[in-house]
Formats: sequence, structure tokens, C-alpha cells
Amino acid sequence: MENRPEMFCYQCQETLRGNGCIKIGVCGKHSEISARMDLLLYAVRGVSALNRALREKNLSSREASREIIDALFTTITNANFDNASLDDFIRRAFNEKKRLLEIARGNSIDIPALPQIEFIATPDEAEKYEHITGVLSEPDENKRGLKQLAIYGCKGMAAYARHAANLGYEDEGVYAVIENAMAETARSDIEMDELFKLVMKVGAGGVAVMDLLDRANTGTYGDPEITKVDIGVRNRPGILISGHDLKDLEELLEQTKDKGVDVYTHSEMLPGQYYPAFKKYPHFAGNYGNAWWKQIDEFETFNGVFLFTSNCIVPPRKNCTYLDRVYTTGVVAMPGTHHIEADSKGRKDFSQLIERAQKCQPPTEIEHGEIIGGFAHQQVIKLAPKIIDLIRRGKIRKFVVMAGCDGRFPSRAYYTQFAEALPEDCVILTAGCAKYRYNKLPLGDIDGVPRVLDAGQCNDSYSLVKIALALKDALCVENINDLPIVYNIAWYEQKAVIVLLALLSLGVKNIHTGPTLPAFFTPDILKVLQENFKIGTISTVEEDIANLIGESPEKDASSCSESDGSSLSCQLGLDSCGD
Repeated sequence: MENRPEMFCYQCQETLRGNGCIKIGVCGKHSEISARMDLLLYAVRGVSALNRALREKNLSSREASREIIDALFTTITNANFDNASLDDFIRRAFNEKKRLLEIARGNSIDIPALPQIEFIATPDEAEKYEHITGVLSEPDENKRGLKQLAIYGCKGMAAYARHAANLGYEDEGVYAVIENAMAETARSDIEMDELFKLVMKVGAGGVAVMDLLDRANTGTYGDPEITKVDIGVRNRPGILISGHDLKDLEELLEQTKDKGVDVYTHSEMLPGQYYPAFKKYPHFAGNYGNAWWKQIDEFETFNGVFLFTSNCIVPPRKNCTYLDRVYTTGVVAMPGTHHIEADSKGRKDFSQLIERAQKCQPPTEIEHGEIIGGFAHQQVIKLAPKIIDLIRRGKIRKFVVMAGCDGRFPSRAYYTQFAEALPEDCVILTAGCAKYRYNKLPLGDIDGVPRVLDAGQCNDSYSLVKIALALKDALCVENINDLPIVYNIAWYEQKAVIVLLALLSLGVKNIHTGPTLPAFFTPDILKVLQENFKIGTISTVEEDIANLIGESPEKDASSCSESDGSSLSCQLGLDSCGD
């Protein structure tokens, strides 16, 4: 047998030397964790193939679909570092596969001819079978890259599907896209053109699942409102909630009423502050800290208790003082922390966490002031007349989509510098934790419109799509790429992958993504993406501003030629648009 590395993972932007982690993940996961995740995903391909076959006969299992999305979600970067937790996921996946196989045989359904169907292994055998289950088991680097691109997109879809399901919103079509993709990536005979088409189908599924989650969140908690969020502290003990799950936030706020503790948001939970349903809780304090990667420092000064509802949890330093005050739930797990499971009705008991918090000291203030957010598509569309007028008068030249993820590497300073260097007639549209690179900068406003419009969490990139489509209609342009919108997106993990694929599926071109391109983009894959979508990565701040924004207009944007059908007034719908 050929020599293989102890592990191989290249699913995140920080992968070792931009190639792949081979001994221990930069994220902190060890080889035995990586092997368990590979075994779990191998089993999930089998479950997916069987459920797809059953779906063709109207016999698909919703229970199996939920197991699939949870298994995918728990393998996302910075979600699960616990062997025992992954062992449980693996056993459940193999049990589910066995159950579906019995149903298929009992109904005389043709069993897919895939090795993942009959394969059986125990969690302890994960490393033994790594040569079969691992990423490198696909020998062709181009097929490997496209298969992983589809799988990583499915991981992002799964995360959003789980958050929506927790609020009672599910979509069989979303599950079908995930299961089809996972089944297709199990094929050894699949060709490159089939894989490219599969990736685009996953991207379309990304649009569908983000729409589903948008409806789930707004249907349950109301449309986000433009909100000023305090970034200071109060004088009572606190609970810091991180992650993305708004259902967990709701349950925590309900259970902490009149308990003498305050609840603060952290990182990607910041947008919870924008929903009207949560503003009724007087103990819902502000936002503490910054993006996920700073938790190893900021948790030391918070002094209270922490609840992770999803990624990103980070292995702490050896001398940390807070690990025993960390609680996880859902698909998240970390050795040394406390895990809270839901009961049979999906409810969670946070009493242990609350009692622990009541004994803690109040948070230590690390900053003070306010940040503003809540510019989801509903709010921006309400501002559309004002925004269109500002465009007409030349006050707004470009919108710059800077959504995505933040990360640890020093190269991320680029995004702060880019935001600072943007011309004053440019407005940033953002979502996800990438915002922390510039959402506290004094960038000002344009006639009352803030130059940073934060739509929310990474899944709220869907709001940015809705905003773009609304502008397309308002500006009478035929193609979304003709809008005064450019894309300079930061990525880190797999939810950013599905956002990127969703944009590509909508035909968006000229997307810059960085600080580096994914390691799974081989030269051949990148060539196809560049030829079809002109996708690229960042260079220097000066070069990128010149390429994306261009020079300042030489003439007043409000002047236009009546003989030119592409005049700005016409595009804005302020003239007849050719009628």
C-alpha cells in the first residue's frame, strides 16, 4: 500500500500551506477525529443513495434526511472535536443505512451499485479504513476537487437546513439536492462534466435553503430591524451565546427571565439583536467581542458562561480558565465541555447553565460604544427610493459585497485596509463574521445611509441576493452583472462555499474570493470557473480597488444623454425606460 499521510483535510481556507492538513488540522482536529469524520461521510453517502432510491418510489425517510444533515453539519470546520460524539453519529448513520436497506429490499427497489451501501465498520476502525473513506481515496485530483466542492457545499446547505428545521421549516427539495449530491460523489465512474453540473445543482440548492431559512427566521421572529447594538457590558453575570441557531437563543432568553443574569451575543449570533421578537427581553444585553477566532482571549475576560449552538468553537489554550464553563448543544462537541441535548419534543433545558452563570462575576469591559445592523433585504428595499436617488445624484457609485467569514491569518488585515481605502461614494453590503474586520470603523454614511449595511449571519447573504435582484428591477437592467455591485468575498469554511456556489448558480460573475482560493480548486477546475464566471482572488488593496471600483466619475452622474438608451435616469426607472 502506498504511503499516505496520517490525515488529509483541505476543507477550510487555513489549511496547511494552502495544500492540506496531513498530521493535525490547523483548526486543531487530530487525525483520529479526521478519520471519524471521513468514515461518517462515507456512511452518509450510502444513506443518501438509499434514500434517493426510496424517494423515487415516494418512500423516502424524513428521519434519514435529518440524520444526513446533522452528520454533514457536525463535520463542518470548528463544530465537533469529540471522539465520543462522532462515534455516536457514526453508529447512527450505519443503523440508518441498515434500516433503509431493509425497506428498499422489502419493496423490491433496486439497490444502488455503490460500495458505500454494503460497507460496515465501527468507529474504532475509522483510521484502518481511511484509505477507502478519506478524501485521497479519489485518485484523480480534478474529480477529487469537484467531489469535495459538492460535499462542502452540502455541508453548508445542511447547516442552514438544520437551523430551519429547528423552527419547523423543512423542504423535501432541499433534502433531495443534498442526498443526490452525496450519492453522486460516491460514484467512481462519474465524469468531469457531470461533476460540474452537480456542483451547479448544489448551488441552486443553496439558494433554496437560504430562502427556506430566511422564511423560517422572519416567519418566527419578524423581519430584522435597523438596530444599534451596545458593545459594552452591564453589571450582572452574563451568558455569552455563540453560533447561529435562533431557536436556541429564544429558549435561552425565555429560561433566563428574572434570573439575575444577562445574555450577550457573540460572533455570528450578533444578528439575533436585530429581530423584533427578541427585543422584549430586558436582560438581552449587547454583543461581546468580535469574530470567532478571538474567543480564546475574549472568553477569559467575559467571566461568565458560554453556549455554542453551532460552529465556530475553538480548542482553547492549555492554561485557559473558562473551558469548564463552556456548554455545547446540537451538533457541537468539545472534550472538557458540557453538552445539552434536546428532549423528545426538541426542547432544551438550560437550567444547569443558568445556575452556573448566576455564580459568576460580571463581564470585564473590553470596548464600548455601538454598532449598527439589521439591513436585511426587507429594510434595504424600504430604503430603495432614497438609495436610488443617491445613485442618481452620484452620491453612491458602487455597492461592494464583502460578505463571508473571518479568520486568524494576518492576511485578513487586507479586508480592513480595503474597507478603509474604499472611495467615500461606495457602500459595503455584508453578512457573516467577515463584518468584524470593518463594522467598528468610522466609515460614516452617505446622506444618512451607513456605508456598512450589515444584513446578518452568513446565511443572510440571501438578503444580499434579494437586494441585488430588487435593484436589478428598479434600475431596469437585464443582467445582474450590469448592476453597480462588485463582489469581494472572504471565505473560511463550508457555509461560505455554499454562498459562493449559490451566487454562481444565479449567474453572478467577477467574484473575488480570498484571502486565498480554496485548495480544492485545482488549476483545471479554476480554469473552468474563470472561463465561465471570471472568478478570481485578491491581490493588493490598491489594485483591487482600481479593478473593482475604477476611477472616480469624470462627469456628474445625474447628467445623461436622452439619445442614449443606457442613460442612468433610464436605468433607474426615472425616465420611460424606452416605453
